[in-house]
Amino acid sequence: MSALSQQNNKRIAKNTLLLYFCMLFSMGIGLFTSRIVLESLGIEDYGIYNLVGGIVTIFAFLNSAMIATSQRFISYELGKGNLHKLKDVFCTTLTIHIAIAFIIVVLSEVIGVWFLNTKLNIPSDRMMAANWTLQLSIFVFAVNVISVPYNASIVAHEKMSAFAYISIFEVSLKLAIAYLLLFISYDKLIVYSILVFCVALLLRSLYCFYCKRHFEECHYTFSFNIEQFREMFAFAGWSLVGNLGFSFKDQLSNILLNLFFGTVVNAARGISVQVGSLINSFSANFMMAMNPQITKSYAVGDLYRSKELVYAGCRFSFYLLAVISLPIMINITYILNLWLVEVPQYTDIFLILTIVCNLLYAISSPLTTAMQATGRIKWFQVIICIVMLTELPIAYLLLSIGYPPYSVLYASLFVTLLGVLIRIVLISRILPIYEIRYYVTHIFSKNILIVFITYCIAYILHKKMEQDSFFTAVLSSFILELILFSLAYLCGLSSTERYVVNQKLVTILESKRRKNKQKNI
Repeated sequence: MSALSQQNNKRIAKNTLLLYFCMLFSMGIGLFTSRIVLESLGIEDYGIYNLVGGIVTIFAFLNSAMIATSQRFISYELGKGNLHKLKDVFCTTLTIHIAIAFIIVVLSEVIGVWFLNTKLNIPSDRMMAANWTLQLSIFVFAVNVISVPYNASIVAHEKMSAFAYISIFEVSLKLAIAYLLLFISYDKLIVYSILVFCVALLLRSLYCFYCKRHFEECHYTFSFNIEQFREMFAFAGWSLVGNLGFSFKDQLSNILLNLFFGTVVNAARGISVQVGSLINSFSANFMMAMNPQITKSYAVGDLYRSKELVYAGCRFSFYLLAVISLPIMINITYILNLWLVEVPQYTDIFLILTIVCNLLYAISSPLTTAMQATGRIKWFQVIICIVMLTELPIAYLLLSIGYPPYSVLYASLFVTLLGVLIRIVLISRILPIYEIRYYVTHIFSKNILIVFITYCIAYILHKKMEQDSFFTAVLSSFILELILFSLAYLCGLSSTERYVVNQKLVTILESKRRKNKQKNI
């Protein structure tokens, strides 16, 4: 392994650990905040907030396409070391995002307001609050859209400490908002929406200030490089198609649940999505640290290292997610009752199925980064969009013939699994260095089997315990983690990955030994 590769691996490990510990803190505070917000708003208003926010998020496919585009092109030019081109990319990207924000505001004001007031199943006495929530959600989304190029620059430069510190500040502010709701007599849903908007505006200002101070290319001047725009639009256009599928399947499924069952089920779904997103951040943050290296390695022609990073990303992001997910699945009833004052019906099943979907996505998401690095994403995005959208008719069919609300996630499981197979097949067609057989046998099947065996053993042991309690939750989680770490290390990792882990452990132990020796002296 070259000195440069070792240095890059150390950077990935450092950034991952920083983001990981930050996420542990953010997750703890975030879960506590959600509990207080649910208690303050009530199940009905909490469901309304998640439902109405989802109307705006339907248009997220416009922005999601540019998020991937921004990160890919900025990372690519950094890998090339072309500062002039990098400035062009940033300024053109920000101009495009300002235009996207304007389009989303217009579409949301026209289509969103009409849909909210004529189609959704919301109690008449809460319509005014729902409209306030929609307007503020629109502006929150617009603010977030404009900040994307700045966030992409932080990721590309691998300055993850900025994300860590600002994330801690963000969850602290949201906790303060949650407590403030307990003492407010005015309509709490409206107040909550206003305060969330204020927090979003403050955070985006902080990201902007940081980038302008640390990165030369982030000083915006109006620029619209037509050649750069064409190159980015060709990439973003097809990314838009793929993200349309993801955005529509998630948010329209939420609307289907509202039309069939009302806002209470939306609350259960909202809790599962929120917790699932927090859990998913463990693997997402790892990939945030790794993605720039995948793209930069491809940019300089080092395909072997890029492939090794992708395969390692598939394994480690999957296990990082499993480490936190499996204990929650085993102790789901105890955790929900401990966490929430009142648990909406179906929350436990929604959450378990959401976690399983996230696990399946985690083991294949690095393949998407590899695809994006090549820039050849046309057929990948078209096929992914078609597959993702098949979830909606399947979900509608299941609900219309009388299946329970959580059956929509059966459809989600099916399309997520199909998406895994599509990713490896398509990347192998573009880059033959990626082998379908190797991925299916050595990554997907092997690692899924390890987690399944771990879950089954832990589940049986948990069922043999007399009752749910803090002691049984801790004990079952400890046994589960011990089994998972052992099987993952011995059977799940490649020899190279075990070597990297061993070297990291040796480094940590040597560092502790030196510190103890210095203390004794």
